[in-house]
Amino acid sequence: MTYRLPALSALRAFESAARHLSFKNAAAELCVTPAAVSQQIKSLESYLGVALFRRLPRALELTGQGAAMLPKVSEAFACLVVAVEATRPADGGLLTVHAPPSLALRWLVPRLSGFAAAHPEVALRLASDVGNIDGVGSGSAGPAADLRDMGSEVAIRFGEGHYAGFSCELILAPDYVLVCSPELLARIGPLCSPGDIGDQVLIHDESIPDAEKRPNWQEWFRLAGVPGKGDAGGPRFSSAALVLEAALDGQGMALTLRPLVEADVASGRLVMPFDTSLPSRYAYYLVIPEVIAARPAVQAFRGWLLREVGVTMSAAAVKSPGDIIAP
Repeated sequence: MTYRLPALSALRAFESAARHLSFKNAAAELCVTPAAVSQQIKSLESYLGVALFRRLPRALELTGQGAAMLPKVSEAFACLVVAVEATRPADGGLLTVHAPPSLALRWLVPRLSGFAAAHPEVALRLASDVGNIDGVGSGSAGPAADLRDMGSEVAIRFGEGHYAGFSCELILAPDYVLVCSPELLARIGPLCSPGDIGDQVLIHDESIPDAEKRPNWQEWFRLAGVPGKGDAGGPRFSSAALVLEAALDGQGMALTLRPLVEADVASGRLVMPFDTSLPSRYAYYLVIPEVIAARPAVQAFRGWLLREVGVTMSAAAVKSPGDIIAP
């Protein structure tokens, strides 16, 4: 049977814009300009003879016709995905994992040999990018899925977990702990209480763009029973990895995510003078384009990652019962 249909590219632009209610976000997802998305939708509206969107000064709304059309168009694209995926070989293939630099360097890299040994059929590529922290950059929440590409891309994001259009799974909700180098501790003498560090150099982590979501020294002091201490003074870094390097170099006291420093604490390169911890407003999430979630390489990495996080959390359970792992 022959069907007379509008251009597939126009339908794809409509589906993405309707899902995001944003030409800009649709353009980022489709790797085109917002003007190109707008033109595709105008051509579709002209073809259909109806308006699909109401273009408001600061918002985009679906018309009744657009809202009625969206579910079926989304279902049609889902059927196309299933058809294309059915042609894909069942072997592992290439898997690219995007992750924040600090997590990649301090937690993932030391463990990747275990993944390679368990899954030699998967060629894994690790891409370290600060864009995997919420609020950094203006692109998509996760990697785009191109069904013409035999490889797969997933991301581990540090953020709040709101990633529309992606399969999103909580992996790790860590806390911040106070660390410093043993050399610094030896120079300043014994610390009897958290109040004793008030006059020391405090290192500030500004890797999260939203200041309200960053680790806050004033809040840590309050939890430690030392109210009134503030955030003034001390070096500031835009990278959590740089914060760790400064702490290792003995430049001051730092608040760092527990999983990133456990190896350094175990080896004696860093010390944790006090047990007080600060809950993180962000967590780590495994973010996967829904269309590739069932691929063998993706499932292999997900299973391995959950097992590794489970080992990490079991080791830290006595020290940090508040940390959680997704089931």
